[in-house]
Amino acid sequence: MKSEIIQKMQSKFDDLAQTVPNEGIEFWFARDIQEPLNYARWENFMTAIKRAIESCETTGYDPNNHFRGVTKMVKLGSGAERPIEDFMLTRYAAYLIAQNGDPRKEAIAFAQSYFAIQTRKQELIEDRMRLQARLEARERLRESEKTLSQNIYERGVDDAGFGRIRSKGDAALFGGNTTQAMKNKFGITQTRPLADFLPTLTIAAKNLATEMTNHNVNQDNLNGEPAITHEHVQNNQSVREMLDQRGIQPERLPPEEDIKKLERRVKSDEKKLEKQSGRLPTPENLNN
Repeated sequence: MKSEIIQKMQSKFDDLAQTVPNEGIEFWFARDIQEPLNYARWENFMTAIKRAIESCETTGYDPNNHFRGVTKMVKLGSGAERPIEDFMLTRYAAYLIAQNGDPRKEAIAFAQSYFAIQTRKQELIEDRMRLQARLEARERLRESEKTLSQNIYERGVDDAGFGRIRSKGDAALFGGNTTQAMKNKFGITQTRPLADFLPTLTIAAKNLATEMTNHNVNQDNLNGEPAITHEHVQNNQSVREMLDQRGIQPERLPPEEDIKKLERRVKSDEKKLEKQSGRLPTPENLNN
C-alpha cells in the first residue's frame, strides 16, 4: 500500500477519534468507522462487532470495558428525529473488529495496524502493516499446504510422500536447493519449517505454487506420488520463471525473523493494547 494512501487513511481515522470528557480515554463510534472499514450495511458491521465481542470474552477480558452500546438521535429529511443504535469502541475494541475483517482489503489491512499501536507515527504503522502482511501470508500457506496434504492423502500419498513432494517443489522454486539445503543455508534447525523464516514474497510464491497444485490435482484427478510430484514441480518452476523475469531469485533473498517470535510479539502487544486502551465509563457516569 502506498504511503500517500496510508497517510490519507490515517488522517481519516484520526479525525474520527474522540475522547471521554475528564477521562482521557480515546474512543471511536462504530457508525463513524463503518464506512472507512468498507462495510456498506450496518447489519453486516454488527456481525463483525459481535465477533469482536466474542473474541474479547474468549481472551479473558470484559467486553463492557471496551464496547459500550449507546443510542443516538439522527435527523430525518423531514426534520424529525429517530433513535439509532451505536457503539462506543476503545482502541482495543476497534482493533478486534479490524482483526475480524478481510486483510486483503486495503482499509482492513490498514486498520489492523492503525488500531494495534498507540502511536500515530506513520512509519510505525507501515512497519506494523509489513509484519501483519507476513503473518497473513504465512497463515495462508499453512492452510494451502494443509489442504494439499489432506487432498493427496486420499489419492495414495502419505505424510512422508507429502514431505518429498514439498521438498522437490522447493528445489524447483529455489534453483535446485531442496528444503533441507535451504535450511542449512539459513541455519534453521531440522524441526522448524523453512517457511517460518522466509520473506513475505517467497512465502507468497510458495503459496501460489501450492494453490496451483491443489487446483490441478482436483481438476485433472491426479493420483499417486509421481503424478502429483510432477505437477507440483512444474508449478514451482512456473512461479520461479515469473520471479526470474523480474530479476528475483528466491534462494538469494535473505531470511527474516522467526515467524513464531513475531506471533508471540503480536500476542504481547495485544495484551498491552488492552491495558493501554483504558476502560469506557459506565452508562451512569457517561451521562453525568
